[in-house]
Amino acid sequence: MSRQRYVIALDQGTTSSRSVLVDHDGHMVDFVQRPFQQIYPHPGWVEHNPQDILFSQLGSLTELLQRHNLDEKDIAGIGIDNQRETTIVWDPSTGTPIANAIVWQCRRTEPIIRRLCSDPAVAAKIQAKTGLLPDPYFSASKIAWLLDNVPGARKRAEAGELLFGTVDTYLLWVLSGGLVHATDPTNASRTMLFNIHTMRWDPWLLDLFGIPASMMPEVRPSSGEFGQTSYPAVPAGIPLCGIAGDQQSALFGQCCFHAGQAKNTYGTGCFLLMHTGDQAAKSTHQLVTTIAASAPGVGHTEYALEGSVFVGGALIQWMRDELGIIHSAPETEALARSVEDTGGVYIVPAFTGLGAPYWDPDARGLICGLTRGTGRAHLARAALESLAYQIYDLVDAMQADAGRQLDVLNVDGGASKNDFLAQFQADILGKPLRRPENIETTSLGAAYLAGLGCGFWDGIDELEDMRQKDVVFTPQMNPGDAEILVNGWHKAVQRALL
Repeated sequence: MSRQRYVIALDQGTTSSRSVLVDHDGHMVDFVQRPFQQIYPHPGWVEHNPQDILFSQLGSLTELLQRHNLDEKDIAGIGIDNQRETTIVWDPSTGTPIANAIVWQCRRTEPIIRRLCSDPAVAAKIQAKTGLLPDPYFSASKIAWLLDNVPGARKRAEAGELLFGTVDTYLLWVLSGGLVHATDPTNASRTMLFNIHTMRWDPWLLDLFGIPASMMPEVRPSSGEFGQTSYPAVPAGIPLCGIAGDQQSALFGQCCFHAGQAKNTYGTGCFLLMHTGDQAAKSTHQLVTTIAASAPGVGHTEYALEGSVFVGGALIQWMRDELGIIHSAPETEALARSVEDTGGVYIVPAFTGLGAPYWDPDARGLICGLTRGTGRAHLARAALESLAYQIYDLVDAMQADAGRQLDVLNVDGGASKNDFLAQFQADILGKPLRRPENIETTSLGAAYLAGLGCGFWDGIDELEDMRQKDVVFTPQMNPGDAEILVNGWHKAVQRALL
């Protein structure tokens, strides 16, 4: 009897690295997770040691293989999904990074963005080429900062002695034994250096940020050949055949393969992506246009609209850790159900400003509508409802930009397990909400991309057929009542914007 074969997803996140074993039926068989250190050198600065990222990821991979006694014959392929925009620059002759990675959350490069992008014409040109709003969030200004602030870095880069990569690229380079310096279009599209229409690194953008083209990785399709493992701690010869940034990987893992399909991830923040097919829809509502991961053989570039909510599950953490009014996140569901409504209370969690569609970094959080009768159950319910209101605003903006209505919202992420939130989200949107049995769709997307890339699965039809049983929440609230609640939310947001 032949041994069962698997694919492995390397799920490299902001606070931990996981290795996930997936079988041919699409089931998550097992995973190993290892956290790593967060580094905060100055207020607003966030760094990771690239070696911490690497060893946490490799450690989880080797432990997973050893736990199940697997070798290269048992693994059809490896896929990578990763925290996006985080920037690493290293010396390929030694494999040594020149500095800590600058994490996507880091705001140290705001002066660079202000200096280079203060001209509205320049900002508009950047958005037209990349689909992105000029912001320190993306990789371009992070690379420029490293070249200007690490002694000798710019000279070495101009001499062709340094390489840049987002985390996927760095892991791929190491796993391939330094033979492959590449990324995929989803990660490239988050650097603010990639022209999403020509599918090339853009010379004007590279020149604007002062980045030598020799540093940039080759851009290959998200599902396909990226080389093979060639690293001492890992069995040799395993195909590396799938890469996507975490949010696009989740979109793929939700089987959102066609225009109009969308997913929302309820994590520390929230990320809503809508597939727009071969159309790069330009946003007029502070959303970004990005590239979606594609199955092999599509024959054209596929795009998505993306909107970000800065504070999602982080609001629940704040209520637990700072306010101390709950002991755990799951407790909020019972508390929310214990009262008929919030008693007119709204929470706008603008702790670090408001994301799309407002995109106001100066907005600040507030709780309004408090009365003497307000209790912790009302606050817990208002916190959960605030997540749903923020997604309502994103969906509304996305439908306007895409020129199409959303039929159903696919959801994943930790907070999606909260049935109260899921039902309230469906009620406010007036649309069905669909939650898969396996909500770990980010790693599932990387596994799917790898499996398609190495022939483990035949095509997306097979993936759609084996999708596990979903829980569907249908709208139950009177539309007029939902409108009243949303209007109250918008009044509260206006207070936070002042």
